[in-house]
Amino acid sequence: MQNFELLNPGRTLFRKYTDLFRDIDKGDAAFLEFERWWGGFFLLNEAEIRWIVEQLFVGNRLVKNEARIEPGRPLDLKAIRAPIIVFASHGDNITPPQQALNWIAETYADVQEIRIRGQRIVYMVHDQVGHLGIFVSSQIANKEHSEVASTLKTIEALAPGLYEMHIEDVQERDGRKHFTVGFAERTLEDIATLDDGHADERPFAAVARASEVQAQIYDAVLRPFVKAAVTGTMAEMSRSLHPQRLMRALASSRNPAMAVVEDAAARVAAGRAKAAPENPFLAAEALWVQATEQMIDFCRDSSDMGHELVFHMMWGTPWARAFGRTHEARRTRKTGDELRGLPEVAAALYAIETGGFAEAVIRMLVLLAENRGGVRRARLERSSRVLTQDEPFRSLGAERRALMIHQQTLIATYEPDRAIDTLPLLLPDPAERALALKVVQFVPGLQAEMSPRTLSLLQRFGAVLGLPPLEGDVLDDPLQTVPETGAETVAPQAESPAEMPQAGAALPVDSALPSGMLAIDAALADGQGAEGEPELPPAPGKEA
Repeated sequence: MQNFELLNPGRTLFRKYTDLFRDIDKGDAAFLEFERWWGGFFLLNEAEIRWIVEQLFVGNRLVKNEARIEPGRPLDLKAIRAPIIVFASHGDNITPPQQALNWIAETYADVQEIRIRGQRIVYMVHDQVGHLGIFVSSQIANKEHSEVASTLKTIEALAPGLYEMHIEDVQERDGRKHFTVGFAERTLEDIATLDDGHADERPFAAVARASEVQAQIYDAVLRPFVKAAVTGTMAEMSRSLHPQRLMRALASSRNPAMAVVEDAAARVAAGRAKAAPENPFLAAEALWVQATEQMIDFCRDSSDMGHELVFHMMWGTPWARAFGRTHEARRTRKTGDELRGLPEVAAALYAIETGGFAEAVIRMLVLLAENRGGVRRARLERSSRVLTQDEPFRSLGAERRALMIHQQTLIATYEPDRAIDTLPLLLPDPAERALALKVVQFVPGLQAEMSPRTLSLLQRFGAVLGLPPLEGDVLDDPLQTVPETGAETVAPQAESPAEMPQAGAALPVDSALPSGMLAIDAALADGQGAEGEPELPPAPGKEA
């Protein structure tokens, strides 16, 4: 905690106290509450702290696929099936965006592998909040956290892939601020634009090896003596006498000597006369506070620069690079041919001619998503409802439905033409063919909002299935029955501009995977919305 506070000494040592006394009438309770929380601690046992330090901090073994939960049990990021949500901020000086997101580019060959693995990775990049503020800032909690929580089911409905989540402010209604959430597809190249390469990380390989050598020497030589000499009482005393904890204890009411200060504070509070806002001394005080804080920060910047120079002088030398070469190895990434040869891909292509109504509908919806680029949450929610509340999808169960979406997305990714040509084998009954096409047309919405490519693909579905050309819009869910909850049917009516999907985006959708309702709704990503509708911003470093 002490090292963390020294990252911003102007705020930690000076500014937070001047802010407290400036608004002492209303800020004391919040200040004390935060200080009690901030000064607290959690005790970790040996196994926990060693695992965190050795597997995560030193050597970054988790990204290299070298982290072990226990001997023989590797921890593979590619095996995670739940959505991965990454918070990052340009104001975070501990884990900046490039560090928080680089593991994605180092783990996967490309976005297609993320889809084949059935994973959904969603990241958000804030402009200015600091490292701690990402988790405890009230502004972040009221906006980013609340929207992520309310959008969690929608995130689980995204087709596998890499997305950037954008939260846009909209007008305040009913005394509450409402936000519009959008998901923009990103590539590994977009992640790479946040960083300037990995050359500056090479010295850390030498640090990792040196740390391992030191730990081995300590365990073999010094640790037996330390364990024999230190008792539980001594350990508790060392915790209690830590400078940060001792400083706060001496300034608290637990110290009898502070009773005089407490009485004096009560007398001042009772008879204090607050200075008028136009008092010139207040302006002089504010100028002095600002100058003092800047001076402290200047000293910090000078010290940081000196530490960085010493670090590179020690660990950036040719000897240090040779010493750490064994720890520079990165995870081996698969090629495109290796990905196509994965067992799950081969099994899906083998079953391209098998299935029924559910498989056919999901396959067509995935194919429609080929040109998606970004999708609004409102359309995702409608898509999710079709596949989770309508029969025959509802009775499939979550696991079987996810497996089916996974399989059909692999088919649509690697054999798109055969996927369309074999649709009649999945729908031998003419009535089922007509119903399936209506469901597929219902999800994209109004024809006026679809791009020519989407309409052309729908017409191709109809021709392959031997159905007449499309006529009119499908406004009601063809599979909708009267819900037990009495909820109303969600029809694809024209949405307000703030809810329209991004227009004009055209990114490949070689998709694959679990619970991928975006594969249904994303067909609208290439739709032509109303004039003036808000668009999701382009990736960093790219033109809109």
